[in-house]
Amino acid sequence: MLTALLHGFVLAFGLIIPLGAQNVFVFNQGASQPKFRGALPVIITASLCDTVLILLAVLGVSVIVFTVPVLQIGLFTIGLFFLLYMGWSIWKSAPADVRNKEAAMSPKKQMMFAMSVSLLNPHAILDTVGVIGTSSLSYTGPEKVVYTAATIFVSWFWFFCLAIAGKTVGNLDSKGNLLKMINKVSAIIIWGVALYIAVQLFHLIERN
Repeated sequence: MLTALLHGFVLAFGLIIPLGAQNVFVFNQGASQPKFRGALPVIITASLCDTVLILLAVLGVSVIVFTVPVLQIGLFTIGLFFLLYMGWSIWKSAPADVRNKEAAMSPKKQMMFAMSVSLLNPHAILDTVGVIGTSSLSYTGPEKVVYTAATIFVSWFWFFCLAIAGKTVGNLDSKGNLLKMINKVSAIIIWGVALYIAVQLFHLIERN
């Protein structure tokens, strides 16, 4: 039981800590929102999306997506265009401060972007299915439940920490200069993920 718990913790941290579009977006919103509660929509949405992906991976359901080429191509294409749009939206957004609440991304837009960067990001799905899902095959019964719960807990914990870190940085940036730079860097990283997906999509179409 302890082995499953530790395995879940270490594996989840190893997958979620590297800088990616999802992490960048959560941090960005933590930094941009005038108050921490303003970032709750992105934290909860990203965490719930990861929870769903982990459960589907452990149950083996999500493997279906990667056995049907048409679904793969469709997912990669939608994800590519949404990430390009998200990067542009963040690039041109003005940083929010306590005097400019209108500049902060709305809860609805946060949730929409968080869902897209979580559910339409083939890289994240491949990690979830290929690593967390495959590793879960080593366990059965209570041990599998503990392993799954550990990976889900890490996801929720990490997104809250990211948003708190973002908010801390935002509070130190009274003039918004650092937030402008964070927005630009965030957009570039998201476009980088989009480029990676574009390459994967090209190879996928080439094979089929």
